[in-house]
Amino acid sequence: MSGRLLRLVGTAVVATGIVLAPVPAAAEPGPGPAEGAAGDRTVAGLLTDLQRLYREAEKATETYNGTEERLKKQRAQVLRLNAELTRTRLSLRDSRGAAGRLARQQYQSSSNLSPYLRLLLARDPQHALDQGHVIGRLSKERAETVGRLTGDTKKADELAGRARAALDAQVALAARQEKERDAVRERLRAVEEMLASLTPEQLAALAELEKNGVDAEQERFLASGSLGDDARPSAEGDRAVRFAVEQLGKPYEWGAEGPASYDCSGLTSVAWERAGTPIPRTSQEQWARLDHVPLDQLRPGDLVVYFPEATHVAMYLGDGLVVQAPRPGADVKVSPIAANPVLGAVRPDPRGEPVRSYTPPRLPAGAADGSDEGYAEAGPAAR
Repeated sequence: MSGRLLRLVGTAVVATGIVLAPVPAAAEPGPGPAEGAAGDRTVAGLLTDLQRLYREAEKATETYNGTEERLKKQRAQVLRLNAELTRTRLSLRDSRGAAGRLARQQYQSSSNLSPYLRLLLARDPQHALDQGHVIGRLSKERAETVGRLTGDTKKADELAGRARAALDAQVALAARQEKERDAVRERLRAVEEMLASLTPEQLAALAELEKNGVDAEQERFLASGSLGDDARPSAEGDRAVRFAVEQLGKPYEWGAEGPASYDCSGLTSVAWERAGTPIPRTSQEQWARLDHVPLDQLRPGDLVVYFPEATHVAMYLGDGLVVQAPRPGADVKVSPIAANPVLGAVRPDPRGEPVRSYTPPRLPAGAADGSDEGYAEAGPAAR
């Protein structure tokens, strides 16, 4: 599929001042893309359809990202099991060699006389006793060698079975990932087709409707008192924020983790990894596994998670703003925190002490230009 169309349309949208925001509750839903020509539908209906397509794309993208992470772990497990199996087989070979040597020694020194008779007939009983001690030690060594051989054989068989199962799981995950990749492409293709069907007048009308929606949501959010006074970040939070700000202007690309492009959770996960604290890859896992913090205790570097399904994430900058990779056709940018429905916030470094003094990074000109809205799946959770 071509990202050029999305970028061209995104450029046209930015030129008219478009910033995508959630449709107000009273907006007219309108028919789906296949139910009528774009020119026959209201702007609110077009906006609803466009947001629905973006939300479907986000669900598919985050599902793909989750499978990609599981596939990475599965590949690492296959490599680890294969390495352990190789070591066990080498040990098994050594054990078999030791067992063979003991068998040959036993055959060469075999006798029909019992140790008791050898002792009675010996000219030097003390020498016979010494020989018996050696024989006992050899017997113990033989028992240990046989035990080690049996254990290595059992372990090798078990590891071989686990390695085969792990490889089968890797193959299944790779096939699943391929299907999910195709699902993302199909949904993004639908977005392209809808955007291509819109006239400049319709794009401008969408721009006005969406911008008004963002402004109204941000105003209500700030007036609600949900945000407290901006706190100082931790040292790692400061580094994460500055890394994220350095990515401003880079394009959104589904599944991307930089350095040339990012998706929403790719940006936040890489920023915190660079800061010294690796975090989960997807927005759902970030929401599920990181420490939750109240919105009135937000500090720069915290992650703001959006939509009931936790399918979008941004990084808090302070002063009611976030930095995010919004969606295809948009660039990494600064947005109002309420540009999307806020689910809550998480802190990657809950034990990080705030820095003594903090100067926020300077934002370049145009940092807030472009679309603000992320997207989510309007239905059951993606995972």
